[in-house]
Amino acid sequence: MTDYTTTQTGAPVASDAHSLTAGADGATVLHDRYLVEKLAQFNRERIPERIVHAKGGGAFGEFVVTEDVSQYTRAAVFQPGATSEMLLRFSSVAGEQGSPDTWRDVRGYALKFYTTEGNYDIVGNNTPVFFIRDGIKFPDFIHSQKRLPGSGLRDADMQWDFWTLSPESAHQVTYLMGDRGLPQSWRTMNGYGSHTYQWINAAGERFWVQYHFLSRQGDLHLGADEAEAIAGADADYYRRDLHEAIERGEFPTWDVYVQVMPYEEAKTYRFNPFDLTKTWSKQDYPRIKVGHFTLNRNPQNFFAEIEQAAFSPANLVPGIDISPDKMLMARVFSYPDAQRYRVGTNYNQLPVNAPHAASVHNYSQDGAQRHGFNHPDVPVYAPNSFGGPVADPARAGEGSWESDGALTRAAATLHAEDDDFGQAGTLYRDVFTAEAKARFLATLTGQGNAITVEAIRERFFQYWTNVDAELGAALRAAVGTEASAA
Repeated sequence: MTDYTTTQTGAPVASDAHSLTAGADGATVLHDRYLVEKLAQFNRERIPERIVHAKGGGAFGEFVVTEDVSQYTRAAVFQPGATSEMLLRFSSVAGEQGSPDTWRDVRGYALKFYTTEGNYDIVGNNTPVFFIRDGIKFPDFIHSQKRLPGSGLRDADMQWDFWTLSPESAHQVTYLMGDRGLPQSWRTMNGYGSHTYQWINAAGERFWVQYHFLSRQGDLHLGADEAEAIAGADADYYRRDLHEAIERGEFPTWDVYVQVMPYEEAKTYRFNPFDLTKTWSKQDYPRIKVGHFTLNRNPQNFFAEIEQAAFSPANLVPGIDISPDKMLMARVFSYPDAQRYRVGTNYNQLPVNAPHAASVHNYSQDGAQRHGFNHPDVPVYAPNSFGGPVADPARAGEGSWESDGALTRAAATLHAEDDDFGQAGTLYRDVFTAEAKARFLATLTGQGNAITVEAIRERFFQYWTNVDAELGAALRAAVGTEASAA
């Protein structure tokens, strides 16, 4: 008898892999009860450290716009000559607070811009893609990368079982197992917004956009042996490097670029532009320079200014909105929900999270750790007859897109060249150098040798054969008879 997945109250669920959306490419609906339950439960699994991106560090700086992209967005933060205070937090995805900085992992790259219109956050990684494309799978993915509930150990069988049963992960896993998984430092690491966002200009025209942050210090990496040695000698290597560089006056700088896609072209682009496991070709949509930012100030108190910093893709400003990216729509709910649990209901009143220039006017009140409050004569409800703040109808529908589909649990619409392994194969064959390919094979060989379940190991070989046939054959030969007999 099959044991069907159920809600916490025992009701069977329709899908573990697809959120409920208005059509295959439409908005994720709030009444997807299982999605909300799953993400809300996941956000409350641990206290007090972050469930993901627990180990990290960061610094404050300044963002300067040097070019003119006002034809694409009216957001004040991106207007010519604009400057904004900012905070950047780097992190590891899977490791806990005490884990070594130089373990192989994807690195988090979260930016907070304190703009004149409120805070704008971009929450990405040092890779332009991610492991999954639907937020309903995120708790399962993270569970597979963390620790077994019995032994408390990380487990290769569990990791590769999830990855090989989730072929959309191939592009990101190729990045992870390549040089990008071991950056030399946070300073020598590119960053990406990863998701597709929506820009709206002063005329109301809409564009799709992706962010790229390119390190002027270079995009440099560690060798596997070097990273392992550092992990044993200095678990806080990245954190120390950033802090000491800024103390010396060596302020790291990143150039900010965007790829911009005209709104209508998204409907027929050869890859689904809202699929987080895919990139846009830079030949199709070249990078456009926006400006640069420089980190020039260390936090005065690490806990108050870094650990309590709360980032969320829901923090948007006029002229910027989200897209039909299913992962992004889920994160817009999940991140603020996690912050309310981790930091507290009124986390946005903490100095590191509060806007610097814009005033806050709303009807929220009370709650744990409440600090700010209105004059007692200010009404606490809307609508009211006493001059309280009112919504701006001009914002209605500003960041919209069309959807007339029936509610469904389905994968997003496939475009002409969409598949799970194609871009991963292109990355391996056309981007990796011969030396990088050799390091990649060595890394995968070690991963294969750690798998103990024969069926998972066979899927591991097929997974990489699907990425590149020659790679799969070389890997099968390299793992050897010892692993095959395990």
